[in-house]
Amino acid sequence: MAWRGCLRLGARLRGSAWGRRGVASCIDPAVGLTEEQQEFQKVAFDFAAKEMAPRMAEWDEKEIFPVETLRKAAWLGFGGIYVKPEVGGSGLSRLDTSVIFEALSTGCVSTTAYISIHNMCAWMIDTFGNEDQRLKFCPSLCSMEKFASYCLTEPGSGSDAASLLTSAKKRGDVYILNGSKAFISGGGDADLYVVMCRTGGEGPKGISCLVLEKGTPGLSFGKKEKKVGWNSQPTRAVIFEDCAVPVANRLGEEGHGFNIAMQGLNGGRINIASCSLGAAYASVLLAREHLNVRKQFGEILATNQYLQFQLAQMATRLVAARLMVRNAAQALQEQRNDAVALCSMAKLFATDECFAICNQALQMHGGYGYLKDYAVQQFVRDIRVHQILEGTNEIMKMIIARTLLQA
Repeated sequence: MAWRGCLRLGARLRGSAWGRRGVASCIDPAVGLTEEQQEFQKVAFDFAAKEMAPRMAEWDEKEIFPVETLRKAAWLGFGGIYVKPEVGGSGLSRLDTSVIFEALSTGCVSTTAYISIHNMCAWMIDTFGNEDQRLKFCPSLCSMEKFASYCLTEPGSGSDAASLLTSAKKRGDVYILNGSKAFISGGGDADLYVVMCRTGGEGPKGISCLVLEKGTPGLSFGKKEKKVGWNSQPTRAVIFEDCAVPVANRLGEEGHGFNIAMQGLNGGRINIASCSLGAAYASVLLAREHLNVRKQFGEILATNQYLQFQLAQMATRLVAARLMVRNAAQALQEQRNDAVALCSMAKLFATDECFAICNQALQMHGGYGYLKDYAVQQFVRDIRVHQILEGTNEIMKMIIARTLLQA
């Protein structure tokens, strides 16, 4: 793995990068990190600055899935960040991963969010797969020679994931898969699909997990969805019509799929919250730069006390969210009993607060903030969906409340 690079530092418009120098220490994302973690962070900031930020607007406008850039990220070790090294992964911790995704998201939230989903899939195969499955699938995922998609949501089962209907009937050494999945990131472009399907009765205990390879007869895709944000990653329905999937491609035992899905999502929630942190951090710096250069009523906006107070609140929300996310990442790494609730809290708080930060930054830009020449509007569009996916924030509240009431 090649860890390299120095930080590129921020300007206020498209193609900028956000590093550490010139940033007030109270919001410095390197505070509290080890020297090694700061090195990972520097590499990620540098990659975001050089490879992502200059192309962020084009990827969004033209809906480009930046395959070559993703593979460059994988060369740096970002294709399997918390996958074990023996199958090609970087073997880093959940906290390391959060730090990396926050930094990468300053360059492009949408692309980083796809990297986070791909990493979740690779981790699920690495963690729950047998030795043959790990050796077959993980190396090409970690190098991003192949891309992965996570298939849980269905047209009729979003928040109520345990009610999914996609069926897999066992016939000899294959499962015959029928049904469809909705809102699948990477759908149609990905090479591997980690699919939750029903092999047994109703409820979560009837769900299993299969790895389906692109090109399997009976696998097809819906139209490419037109989205408000997340435009650098394709989103399609994934459709199964009598797909024959080898039993050898099942992760874990029959009936363990729902548990696998939920464990994947615990990390996914930390990942997506970290992507929100990157957008919010960049937006705070964009707002600060704008306040220091924009004049109204004969004075720069930075002299306006109301706007000073708004900026102070944004910075405070950012730091609070970052601390919560990093605390949850540590709990998940340690497999603590409170990890599920803390991951839910972090996802709920960080995605809500970071969206508010980005939205306020847009407001501070006035009419300029609504122009696509300015990056702040794309941060707003790209992180709005973070309050919906990986479990809606309403579901996060249910998980937290259930944990409290059952204590």
